[in-house]
Amino acid sequence: MFSDTDTVKLIEDDPGSPCVEAIDQTKLPSELTLVRLYETGAIVDAIKRLVVRGAPAIGVCAALGLYVVARRGYTEGTYRDHMLQDAGSESEVLLGFVRKQGLIISESRPTAVNLSWAIDRMLGVAARLYEDGCSASRILDGMHDEAVTIYHEDIDVCRRIGEYGVGLIRDGFGILTHCNAGRLATVRYGTATAPMYLAAERGMDIRVYCDETRPLLQGARLTAYELSAAGIDTTLLCDNMSASLMKTGTVDAIFVGCDRVAANGDVANKIGTSALAVLAGRYGVPFYVCAPTSTIDLCTPTGEDIVIEQRDGSEVTGLWYEKPMAPEGIGVYNPAFDVTDHSDITAIITENGVIKPGDLNKLNYEDI
Repeated sequence: MFSDTDTVKLIEDDPGSPCVEAIDQTKLPSELTLVRLYETGAIVDAIKRLVVRGAPAIGVCAALGLYVVARRGYTEGTYRDHMLQDAGSESEVLLGFVRKQGLIISESRPTAVNLSWAIDRMLGVAARLYEDGCSASRILDGMHDEAVTIYHEDIDVCRRIGEYGVGLIRDGFGILTHCNAGRLATVRYGTATAPMYLAAERGMDIRVYCDETRPLLQGARLTAYELSAAGIDTTLLCDNMSASLMKTGTVDAIFVGCDRVAANGDVANKIGTSALAVLAGRYGVPFYVCAPTSTIDLCTPTGEDIVIEQRDGSEVTGLWYEKPMAPEGIGVYNPAFDVTDHSDITAIITENGVIKPGDLNKLNYEDI
C-alpha cells in the first residue's frame, strides 16, 4: 500500500549488490510502481525524468545512489575500469571513481540544492576516510553510514517541520498548496504537507486545496492523490483559479515547499509559486515556505543567482493530450521553477523553527 511505502530507500538483500528502490512518480496516480536503480545512468535518468522528484527526495536518492554505485563497482571490480591501472592504491582508485560518479549524478538537475548538498556530504566522508589512510572497504562502509544517516535525517527533519507548522494551523482552516511538497517529495511526511498530516492526526478539521500545477500536474497527480489517500478533505483546482478561491475568504493559509533558499530569503520553487505569493499578499493570506535547512544556500546571495532549469516544450504542448494542443513548431517558454521574492513570504518554516526571510543572515554555516 502507498501509506506503507517510503518514496525512496536502500535495498540490501545482498549487501555486496545493493540498489535504490523508489516510487515511480511518472505513473501516479493510476499505478503504484516501484523501480530499482543499480547504476549511475539509471539514477540520473530517474532524477531527470522525475521518477524521483522533490528536493529532499532527490537528495536522499543521490546519497543512496552514490553509495550503491560505489559498492557495486567495488564488488564487481568495475571501478578500476574508470581509472588507469597504475593510478595508485585501491582506496585512491575508489575515491577517484566515486568523485567521477558523484559529479555525474550532481549534474542531473541544476536548481534543487539538496542534490549537490547530498553528493558533497558523501564525497566529504569518502575523502576524509581516504586521508585517514582507511582501506577501500572502510571507505565504502563510511559512505553507507552517511547515506543511511541522510535518509533518517530527512524523516526526522520533515516531522519537525510539521511540528512547527501545525502551530500555525487552527481548527477549521482552509489551506492552499502548490505542486507537491508532500511525502512523495521526501522519504515520509513531506515538507509543506507535514503540518497538514499532523493536523489530521490530531483530529483537526482542515480542508486542503491543491493547485493542479501545470505543466506536469504534480498537484493533481501527486498531492491530491496522497492527501486524499490519507483521508484529508482535499479539493483540486486549476492554477489560474487560486485568486478566485482566495477572494471567497476560504483560504486561511498557504503552505509550499522549495528547492533552494538564497541568503536573502528569496525562494526557488515550482513554477507558479511566485504568482501565488503575490496573490496571497493581495488577499491578506499568510504565505509560508517549508524548507529543510539543507535547502538554504548561503553561498547564493539572491534569487537572481539561482539557476532555473528549462524543460522541454513538449511538456506544455503535448504531454497530456491525445493530439498536440499547440501549432507545430511554436516556441515554448517552460521554466521548471520561479523565484519568490522574500518580501512576499510571511515566514520560512525549518526543522529548527519558524523564521522571517530576512533573518537568514543570522544563521551560521554550522547551523545549515
